[in-house]
Amino acid sequence: MPAIEVSDLTKAFRTYKKQPGFRGAVKGLFRRTYEQTVAVKDVSFTIEPGELVGFLGPNGAGKTTTLKMLAGLLYPTSGSARVLGYVPWKRDDGYRRQFALLLGQKNQLWWDLPARESLELNAKIYGISAAALERTVAEMGELLGVRDKLDVSVRELSLGERTKMELIASLLHRPKVLFLDEPTIGLDVVSQKTVREFLRAHNAKQKTTVVLTSHYMTDIQELCERVIIIDHGKIFFDGRLSDIVDRFADSKLVTIQCEAGASWSGENLSRFGEVAEQTPGSIKLKVKRDRVIPVCKALLDELPVSDIDIQEIPIEEVIRRIFAR
Repeated sequence: MPAIEVSDLTKAFRTYKKQPGFRGAVKGLFRRTYEQTVAVKDVSFTIEPGELVGFLGPNGAGKTTTLKMLAGLLYPTSGSARVLGYVPWKRDDGYRRQFALLLGQKNQLWWDLPARESLELNAKIYGISAAALERTVAEMGELLGVRDKLDVSVRELSLGERTKMELIASLLHRPKVLFLDEPTIGLDVVSQKTVREFLRAHNAKQKTTVVLTSHYMTDIQELCERVIIIDHGKIFFDGRLSDIVDRFADSKLVTIQCEAGASWSGENLSRFGEVAEQTPGSIKLKVKRDRVIPVCKALLDELPVSDIDIQEIPIEEVIRRIFAR
């Protein structure tokens, strides 16, 4: 049975549109104008147990709204969803004990208490024994490099340390489904790498189903084989990450290094492809996929080439183009 089944899920918000100025405020007391904003529209997808899926989209695309409906925090306008066989917005105890939601900009730990005390409170809520708590916290604290920070007040921790503590709190009860919304936002490259390695290891060991949203494409590339792209509330793409480049990038990057003293003009190079970058010793061209081999042969014949390199368009650039559309 799939871990997550979503069918035609839709969420619309009704918002009050205030008229400008004091007159508008008074007028609103007697007659109000409302607007309907559709955040998610007819979204459908299925995720199997143990999958780690990237959920991508520009700001305002509907990612967080979808995750909140799957976590039972929002009631949908229409459509259906089942997570682990439960309807999320019914908020059954059996479901709430089997999933976790971590929002990168929200705190669940008590600000003025050491992280250990918040974790002990969570353990009481979930009925976790003291021995299991100690074992789990020690293991995760060691992997995330924050074991020596457990008795420090949360307000005195760095952003990276707080994020790691929040991650431990989310995984304390060994959930079968984990929703992560921007878990590495604001973290330095070292902390990002630590969190990614931890999530990869935890997913491999515990077979936790993970849905991850992130604007850092490195997170998606290193963790997710499958991605779902949502834009204006609708599913735009659902498939393997590697297929995005094949489907949405019709060019490759051909970089050539030339011997010292070689000269060329941009006008002459434009017949091979679009000149993306040019320096005294190298040229980078965007070349149509079906022309890469003949262009490389022509360059080798016509220029004193010392080295040649062929690469795919960076995934960040491809995703940026998709969002811009």
